[in-house]
Amino acid sequence: MSAADALLVLHFAIVVYIVGGLILTWVGAALGWGWVRNRWFRYLHLGAIGFVALEALIGVTCPLTLWEDALRGGGGAESFVGRWVRHFLYYRAPEWVFTVLYVAWAAATLATLRLVPPRR
Repeated sequence: MSAADALLVLHFAIVVYIVGGLILTWVGAALGWGWVRNRWFRYLHLGAIGFVALEALIGVTCPLTLWEDALRGGGGAESFVGRWVRHFLYYRAPEWVFTVLYVAWAAATLATLRLVPPRR
């Protein structure tokens, strides 16, 4: 696996954390899972989606995307892992669609922080 592919897998893991973290918090709150109220988990999760939403609002490309593109040298062959992770990570849609989704997810994360507060 190339460095660019490894970075792509890391990027995908962050996306899974942002999306899955909120969903698991909702499920965990309903089922009484204590770990979903962990302060570190919740505040890092809010920080991650807050960073993504802010990037989208100010029109900045994600640094991980820029770094991966630089490592690939602007193109070239891609490994099996890289091809499939890229397939699931990058979608074609107008930029405003992503901005709305990121901001909505950040708002839902913030609301969840209030509705399902973290504990010490």
